[in-house]
Amino acid sequence: MAKSGNYYYDQLNKEQQRVYYAIKEGLLNLQDSFAVPMLSQKELSDIYFMIRMDCPAIFYSVTFSYRYYADSTTVEMVPKYLFSKDKIREHRQAMESRVKKLVRQAANLDEKGRELFIHDFIVENVKYDKLKKEYSHEIIGALGNGVAVCEGIAKAVKILCDELNIWCIIALSEANPDKGIKYRHAWNVIRIDHQFYHLDATFDNTLSKDGTVRYDYVNLSDKQIFRDHEPVIWKVPACNDSDHFYYKDKKVSWTTMEEVRNRTKQTVKKGKVLLFHWRGGYLTKEVLSKLLKIFDEEAQAKDKRAFVSVNWSQAVLRVRFVEGAGEEQLEMEEANEGEKE
Repeated sequence: MAKSGNYYYDQLNKEQQRVYYAIKEGLLNLQDSFAVPMLSQKELSDIYFMIRMDCPAIFYSVTFSYRYYADSTTVEMVPKYLFSKDKIREHRQAMESRVKKLVRQAANLDEKGRELFIHDFIVENVKYDKLKKEYSHEIIGALGNGVAVCEGIAKAVKILCDELNIWCIIALSEANPDKGIKYRHAWNVIRIDHQFYHLDATFDNTLSKDGTVRYDYVNLSDKQIFRDHEPVIWKVPACNDSDHFYYKDKKVSWTTMEEVRNRTKQTVKKGKVLLFHWRGGYLTKEVLSKLLKIFDEEAQAKDKRAFVSVNWSQAVLRVRFVEGAGEEQLEMEEANEGEKE
């Protein structure tokens, strides 16, 4: 069974599960209010959020209020709906149709192919919403309006994975104001070929430009993802395999300066963009200097100059070679644009 089911439901105790079920049923039935067993406000808020991570199709309610009487053992929850009930039904039908139409294009691909289809769809068709509108946190933003924040993107990835029978959940990390990270961040954990991996389509979305799709955050291990991600709030499966991330699978993960030089020479000659992962030890300033020297020398040999972008945390470099003499240009990339201010 590939589907992840109600992953966060399974993390809860029996009392919390009763609350989860009652809220989920109330939201699916578009009830104005419903009673649930009494829990703390934090527990209720967490469960409300977990439901929407397990069930991205519930895209039409993001907050709630509640009331209770003294000595009561239940709480009456009053969900806030983003749209009228008639509109919700319309949007539901449109979203179901949109998802089914999309996944038909990938139905005959193998598991990795289906994963990359979803990733590429997000990167090529969704823009990061810096205004952070309410619907941008939901699938209706990503799949309906083509704009989303990380939460909406992660939910879109999950609902497409669910439909394509790929095990997938949403991971969530807390904000870290000390690092300038003002918002929680969401991404996905998926299972491919019986192994768990991190997949962050939002970070690749913000890195991809000039027609180049980036795969810096496809199938990473815990060690790799947490170089530039905060720890998760709620437990997710351990991702221990670091041998099948995208660039290594595609044989553009290099370990020697000689290989970098040979590939650079070929790329300059063909007039293409060089994109690769450095795996020859840590990407230190000294190592980067040697790489930049290679790019500069090979560019100059063809009367060109190099424009280099570096994702330092994941040791991924992108090099464009432009006609004409001049100084080599270096840019340090910020993968989490929009999440960090």
